[in-house]
Amino acid sequence: MALRLPGQGGVRLQTGLDTLDYELAGEMASSLGRAGDRVARAMAALNAHEARDAERVPLVKAAAVAVHAYFIQRELIGLRRHHDAIRDYGISGEVLARLGAS
Repeated sequence: MALRLPGQGGVRLQTGLDTLDYELAGEMASSLGRAGDRVARAMAALNAHEARDAERVPLVKAAAVAVHAYFIQRELIGLRRHHDAIRDYGISGEVLARLGAS
């Protein structure tokens, strides 16, 4: 994480707390993006394995873990509705039914 001085990058920051808030927002967005990438990879692996066999079970579990972590990240930054994310990532009901299950 690079600390930018107030006023750099087209954003006029007044105090050190403004700078910190700006950096934290960037880190939250980056973290959410990485979690979204994990969901995309897990869903791609699951969708690539079309057979309904024992090999699919760990793929469903991995996708559910990735989606659960992603939803938590979204909620931590104030995004409470997940309908768009479910649609955009193609999260299946099979995965949604396993959220929070261990």
